[in-house]
Amino acid sequence: MAARLPGSCMKHRSIGLLLLVLAVLLPGVAVSAQQQDAFAAQVAALAGGFAQQAEAVERLGASGDPRALPILRALSEGRLRKLPDGIVLEPGAEAPSEAEAIRINNRVRQALRGALGRLSIVSPDPAERLAAAEAVFRSRSAENVPLLETALAREGVPRIRAQMELALAASRLVATDESVKRAAIARLGGSGSTDARALLLEARAANPSLLLEIEAATAAIDRQLAIRRTGETLFQGLSLGSVLLLAALGLAVTFGVMGVINMAHGEFVMLGAYTTFVVQEACRGVPWLLPWSLPLSIPAAFLVAALAGAALERGLIRHLYGRPLETLLMTFGVGMILQQAVRIAFGAQNREVLSPAWMQGTITLPWIGVPVTQNRLWIIVFGLLVFALVVAAIRFTRFGLEMRAVVQNRRIAATMGIRTGRVDALTFAFGSGIAGMAGVALSQIDNVSPNLGTGYIIDSFMVVVFGGVGSLAGTLVGAFTLGVVNKVLEPWAGAVLAKVAVLVALMLFIQRRPRGLFALKGRAAEA
Repeated sequence: MAARLPGSCMKHRSIGLLLLVLAVLLPGVAVSAQQQDAFAAQVAALAGGFAQQAEAVERLGASGDPRALPILRALSEGRLRKLPDGIVLEPGAEAPSEAEAIRINNRVRQALRGALGRLSIVSPDPAERLAAAEAVFRSRSAENVPLLETALAREGVPRIRAQMELALAASRLVATDESVKRAAIARLGGSGSTDARALLLEARAANPSLLLEIEAATAAIDRQLAIRRTGETLFQGLSLGSVLLLAALGLAVTFGVMGVINMAHGEFVMLGAYTTFVVQEACRGVPWLLPWSLPLSIPAAFLVAALAGAALERGLIRHLYGRPLETLLMTFGVGMILQQAVRIAFGAQNREVLSPAWMQGTITLPWIGVPVTQNRLWIIVFGLLVFALVVAAIRFTRFGLEMRAVVQNRRIAATMGIRTGRVDALTFAFGSGIAGMAGVALSQIDNVSPNLGTGYIIDSFMVVVFGGVGSLAGTLVGAFTLGVVNKVLEPWAGAVLAKVAVLVALMLFIQRRPRGLFALKGRAAEA
């Protein structure tokens, strides 16, 4: 008997452990079954009278159960059916001939609107959840707190989660517990939202005891909004600067390096934009090529503008070197001819160039929360990339070496075997091709029309003169400086007066530094 005691004890111990596990699990199973029964009972109640339907709709809406969303939508749209014995059929299920649609009245419809608005916050569609969170923020009811807490526990998208937290704070602001209100005020103050600021200002009259907390939260929002406005202004300035950089970079080569005042430079920009339009139209016939039409337009625009520039240099400009006034008048006339030729070929109306999907929409920059358009952001990146390629071409290629040699001393370069006429043609074509690539970028933010480049020619000359004639680094700094200064002045002076102020400041600056920010040194400067 003594030998059997340990085995008997082990058996009793196992039974006790099993009973303990069952004691833990069975209540959870019972609760889950109760929830299932409650949900089924509310769905079954939708087949009852109008008063019973309205109560069932309100309970399903307050439950936060995602299964209720398709059922209530089907009821709202008249698609929910029931059998003669009162059984409600699942939405989308095949209904027998004896099934009939469940009818509702205005009271039920009103309850459905509120319930669907609350349940959309647990919808599988992210756009619906975001719209529901924004609607709940505007409604501001303490009854929404449990539903929002449940939705927050499930939400994984950062943007939607932030909006839900804002809606939860707004709902808690109308609670009765003062400590809950304080936490809600602190959360709203940290959001940096204009809607949250308006909500806090509205809540001052109803919460005089929390006036200090509300004022502090409002001041915190004002500081965040000021930082955001500064970030937006800076981005707009950088965006304008990138456009000026692209437009002026080709001019920095033709005017800064060759000393040719090319008034047709804006028309080369326009040719690049129309090349983008032609390439996109050609890609429409091949659907899989259409998303690549913009990248394909970049080399095409460069080649078209470069060929036009080479033809202009070989045909006319090479006979006018050393005669700047005649060159200016001649290129001005060529620009007018190009504009009229484009009007004849494409018409005077604006042409539309579609942006690819990856350049559409807006994104929010981290840390400062500034929303920026993706096409502008990509143009900034494109402008810096083109600048880097131009610097690399001039510094690290044989063409760049010959170009710099001709600029420093044309006669000695010729005696060393460099064909100066060929270098002149290639340099002018290179600068014109860069202008064509600028047209590709401008087609994404401006109207493609025969007058596209006219508005950028004066700004391009301002950038080149301000940065220093012949200096690529000066062109980069000058473009972004003028872009940022313009956007900083616009809120106070307006767009026209801001440009006038920049022009006057530039004239005063040139009086002190005639060679610009980055003046060339050595033989190039003396030439």
